[in-house]
Amino acid sequence: MTQLKPFDAADFLDSEEAIAEYLNAALEDENPDVFLVAMGDVARARGMTKLAQDAGMGRESLYKALTPGAKPRYDTVLKVMRALGVNLHATPAH
Repeated sequence: MTQLKPFDAADFLDSEEAIAEYLNAALEDENPDVFLVAMGDVARARGMTKLAQDAGMGRESLYKALTPGAKPRYDTVLKVMRALGVNLHATPAH
């Protein structure tokens, strides 16, 4: 019998392009938890400890900020995005 491994998006987030596309897709959802989960997936793909260090945060603080239902501050989101090597951009809605 074949054993299936549970799907983990972090396994496929291996480039800045893949990360940017994944986060853009998450931003299209009106539920803010979708974006937090996506950021958490990216953080795990990059390594939580390294990302927290690059963002100038504690590892536990990073976990808390990316938990669904959390209300991270804007500056926290920016720090994490910069540490991930991606930018947020606004475009006109169609």
